[in-house]
Amino acid sequence: MRLRRVRYASVVTLVAAVLAGTAQAGSAVAAPPPGSGGTGPGGPGHRATQRALDDLVEEGMPGVLAQVRDRRGAWYGVAGTADLATGRERRAPDRFRVGSLTKTFVATVVLQLEAEGRIDLDGTVESLLPGVVRGNGNDGRAVTVRQLLNHTSGLFNYTADPEFRDRIFTGKFLVHRYETWTPRQLADLALAHRPDFAPGTGWKYSNTNYVLAGMIVEKVTGRPYADEVERRVLRPLGLRATSLPGTAVRLPMPSGRAYAVLTADPVPKVEDVTELNPSVAGAAGEMISNTADLNTFVTALFKGELLPARQLAEMRETVSVTDGKPNTSGPGYGLGLMRLELSCGKEVWGHDGEIHGSQSSAVTTEDGRHALALNFNADWAGDIQKVNDAEFCG
Repeated sequence: MRLRRVRYASVVTLVAAVLAGTAQAGSAVAAPPPGSGGTGPGGPGHRATQRALDDLVEEGMPGVLAQVRDRRGAWYGVAGTADLATGRERRAPDRFRVGSLTKTFVATVVLQLEAEGRIDLDGTVESLLPGVVRGNGNDGRAVTVRQLLNHTSGLFNYTADPEFRDRIFTGKFLVHRYETWTPRQLADLALAHRPDFAPGTGWKYSNTNYVLAGMIVEKVTGRPYADEVERRVLRPLGLRATSLPGTAVRLPMPSGRAYAVLTADPVPKVEDVTELNPSVAGAAGEMISNTADLNTFVTALFKGELLPARQLAEMRETVSVTDGKPNTSGPGYGLGLMRLELSCGKEVWGHDGEIHGSQSSAVTTEDGRHALALNFNADWAGDIQKVNDAEFCG
């Protein structure tokens, strides 16, 4: 789930002050001051990555966490703090909300079902969810499953609905954070609006697409999409730190805290938003994981351990994020998968994700041999691309 990101210089100043106060707090209540550093094989080879993490904290990010997986093994980089109240540092096993990285897991399950002959990617949404996508110019008879997965459906993004944004992305969130949303409620928010364009004629990121994809998985299998993700992906790969929480509001331990700014006040307040009901994101962004599990997932995916060769190739057939036309180089979006171009010209594959108080990313080289997963525990600033550039470009 991608959320709007708020950037305020005063937020950076405020967080820096909080961090400084934590470091100087009395020993009776405070942990040691936040530090930084990396552990694991090949440490010197990741100095640029560690510097990028340190820079993020200096710029006002509370805490950052990364794992690299390459030919030398696993390396962890950390900087800053996991908890502004106690000063507890971020730790390698920490779990966090991964937002739209959920989409890659969901797309993998849909492609597995295609490989089994149970879903036709070019079949219509109407054939699988009769009567769901209707009204206000929306027509499920004209939208295909493939168009859901690569965001060329034209369906309005429910998180852009004005009333939803007022309820979820302002200070009102603190009142509504524990409310449960059903997939049909989220879809109906979007379908109350006209589509952004005719299916297949453009590209626009829409969380609605993956809410519907989750509903399709349930319709085809007779089981909730979360059960299918667990059965088909999490268990086979041994991803024990990864979960689909449904309506559970707390992060499993070990974990730190998550922070957000919900108002545009002259001196905005940093809020602890760790607890929330993730049904607000559903199949578009509810998952929880850690960096090790995310790297295991993306490397297994690209090494062909989750999908037959034909389905993996389909997943990597990208369209331009400007006009929705097929492209074979540069930035593009496949089926729940992004192709990213780095500053040095290299390409990596994966996805990022934002949800209240959390920004995450997991990317890998095309051969699955060099991967980077990371998390920021705040949502108002921070440049994931700088960390990717540092690791893969040096």
